[in-house]
Amino acid sequence: MTSKNITPSPTTYNTLINGLCKHRKESNALRLFRNLQRMNFPMELVAYNTMIDGLCKSGKLNDARKILKELGETSLVPDIITYTTVMKCCFRYGKVEQGLEIFSSMIDNGHTSDVFPYCTVISMLLKKGRIKEASTCAASMIKSGIQLDKACYNTLIYLHCKEGNLDSAFQLLSAMEQRGLESDEYTFSILVDGLCKIGSIDAAEKLLHLMEMRGLDSNLVAYNCLIDGLCKFGEVDMAIKLLNSMKWKDSFAYTSLVHGLCKVRRFQMASRFLLNGLKGGTNVLTSAQRAVISGLRRFGFKRDARKLRSAIHVARLLQ
Repeated sequence: MTSKNITPSPTTYNTLINGLCKHRKESNALRLFRNLQRMNFPMELVAYNTMIDGLCKSGKLNDARKILKELGETSLVPDIITYTTVMKCCFRYGKVEQGLEIFSSMIDNGHTSDVFPYCTVISMLLKKGRIKEASTCAASMIKSGIQLDKACYNTLIYLHCKEGNLDSAFQLLSAMEQRGLESDEYTFSILVDGLCKIGSIDAAEKLLHLMEMRGLDSNLVAYNCLIDGLCKFGEVDMAIKLLNSMKWKDSFAYTSLVHGLCKVRRFQMASRFLLNGLKGGTNVLTSAQRAVISGLRRFGFKRDARKLRSAIHVARLLQ
């Protein structure tokens, strides 16, 4: 085009940068981007966003942040896509404080109407155990009048459950359904786990039953939460009954039950479930295996402990 004295438009260059990034040639895209800057070519926001997105996807966070800073020095205004892209990249690579700084800049620049960045920040804070900060962010989001979606409701319900505030969690569930948003397996799993953690086992069982009545699949997570809760509160017989009723069982279910049985000193029963899990191809955690063997030895079942150790070794070979 240039050889024929045809000047490429900004759209042409945007397309080139996007194509290079999609084909994982971010270095070439960045070189083209820098050449355009040196030529004082009239860059569009989409070019900045595309370049930032390409750099973030390839893990070049520092370069992405540098371009975001340069963008702020132009007459162009970063939009919510710009900020969210860099913020997510910061979180992905463990740069939580940098991500929160980006989020604060986004809010300071008036981008407060989108639910996604708020929920992304709340989820990250919850993962890091920063419950108070997550709660503050949630309050700010609600105060701004943002229309919540199902994913965000689930995030907030999870937040209230982490705080032990189940009343508020169920109020959110009610508000969510009044808005016509259907609760799903994930919503119920969060609530079942929350109820189990505060010892409301009967309520958790009823919720699991309600989940089935609504035609939702009682997913493995919900069952596992209930088994773990039953074991922690000494209801191991109910946990055994529940495990036996499950179509699919995983490492968490067997490990929770085995630990629960060891807790009430039913080591021989724990031994049987441990072997059932291993023989079924489930990788029961080593900590549970050690707990059973140690318990058998401590209470005088040394021969059983030796047999169990050998059986575990054979089961591992057959997996």
